[in-house]
Amino acid sequence: MAVSVRSNGSATHLMALPQLDSNLALFLLLVASCFVIVRLRLHRPGHNNGGQVLPPSPPGLPIIGNMHQLGRGHHHRKLQALARRHGDIFLLQLGAAPTLVVSSASTAEEVLRSHDHVFCGRPQQHTSRGILYDCRDVAFSPYGERRRQLRRIAVEHLLSVKRVDSLRLLREDEVAPLMARIHAASSPEDVGGKLRAVNLSELIVNLSYTVTSRAAFGNKLGGMDPGTFRAMMKEVTDLLETIAVSDMFPRLWWLDWAVGLDARIKRTAGKLDDVLERALQEHEKRSESEDEAGDLLDDLLSVVKEGGEGFNLDRIDVKGLILDLFISGIDTTSKAIEWAMAYLIKNPREMAKVQVEVRQIAGAQGVLEEQLWKMGRLMATLKEAMRLHPPVPLLIPHETIQDIKFHGYDIPAKTRVFINAWAIGRDKESWENAEEFMPERFMHNAIDYNGRDFRFIPFSAGRRGCPGIEFATRLAELALANLLYHFYWELPEGHDVESFEVVESSGLSPALKSALTLVAKPLQVGTWQTSIGTLSQK
Repeated sequence: MAVSVRSNGSATHLMALPQLDSNLALFLLLVASCFVIVRLRLHRPGHNNGGQVLPPSPPGLPIIGNMHQLGRGHHHRKLQALARRHGDIFLLQLGAAPTLVVSSASTAEEVLRSHDHVFCGRPQQHTSRGILYDCRDVAFSPYGERRRQLRRIAVEHLLSVKRVDSLRLLREDEVAPLMARIHAASSPEDVGGKLRAVNLSELIVNLSYTVTSRAAFGNKLGGMDPGTFRAMMKEVTDLLETIAVSDMFPRLWWLDWAVGLDARIKRTAGKLDDVLERALQEHEKRSESEDEAGDLLDDLLSVVKEGGEGFNLDRIDVKGLILDLFISGIDTTSKAIEWAMAYLIKNPREMAKVQVEVRQIAGAQGVLEEQLWKMGRLMATLKEAMRLHPPVPLLIPHETIQDIKFHGYDIPAKTRVFINAWAIGRDKESWENAEEFMPERFMHNAIDYNGRDFRFIPFSAGRRGCPGIEFATRLAELALANLLYHFYWELPEGHDVESFEVVESSGLSPALKSALTLVAKPLQVGTWQTSIGTLSQK
């Protein structure tokens, strides 16, 4: 997972040097490093290092290695630039952590399929151990029998197609009020009839959070206000994006304590565990005769209670699995919708094509989930947005669990591996006009989110592939379809398509740099067929 260190309320990301409110931490780090015996060799392409042939590597500096070459933010872009100079496989030394960078579909396939049994480890990040019960979840857990059990439960009991199908009414129940809120928020702001602009980014995040909360907890949060819980989950995400000094320099573990990171982790983890424990107790007390549909937490508790099928889980595993659902599900869904809408605004012809499709298939009530499978262009639009902006551009880092000979190079055990899904999605060798938004490229082929085609791996693949693909994409498709059915979308007055920039922020799951603020003109249902003809002529 991409990680960051916070400074003055902003975030710097993956493997950047820690930045505090001043340069004090960097000064302490460099001074303390003088007393640490660290031997870092600078590797040249094909260099024989004590009998090992290592991958090509950019020249580094003593102690910090190549950390200075990543700097702050947008590391997927900087790693893409390095790959153009050093090849689609190269090695970085990030402090004391050797890191292999993979930047092409063919090498990603070898890592995630051919040699998946070696590259299936996960670096044990300091903050994830503190927040996620010593990595007792699916995403960050070390590879082994317990992790296989957790993934099996996620795939078979929580996030199977059948279980996701069972949540259809929940999704439709939340998407309909969203349309009503947009309609109300975009009402004329003056007698002249000028429509108000709406912050679509915020509304989409609220939708994703609400659906995930209801699916996981049934709105039972141990008595905590949903807004407070959401703020706490934001703190959890911030911490998981934070790199500890000890992750890069294990001998300097004490700096994590000195700068207050350990205290922050402990405080947040304690609050989070209190909420999850109360929610667990409330679900456990629920009467079996109570006429209420079970949520995902009920499903997990049932698996723990019944056992069988080789499962051996406890309450900590339940908490870890539920946290994974929140941490990965909310941002993935909301960002996919946001990027798709941004590119459609930037490309009015594509917007018109999708709206024609949606309005021809849907009825007067709007889009129902059972109609989505007919909307090939809508699904292609989402895929194209995620090709250009995968939820986590560098995926969650892998780690080798043993030594391996890879492409003629010696890759030692415990080497971290970054797979640059962002660069792979924009590789000119794999995609024609790779930088352009062209949903058509997904219209007449079988490329899907499942990781079988390694040119398109927004959810990773192999043993570490995301088990929640169906959960995330189903809501994204339904919400996007209804947004395009019910409204005509425009930029606020004074803005035009030519000046509108689709620019990403920094972060674990980059969003637009600025919130997507648009004017929504409601579709008059009685004239929707006429509107299709108008759209078709654009």
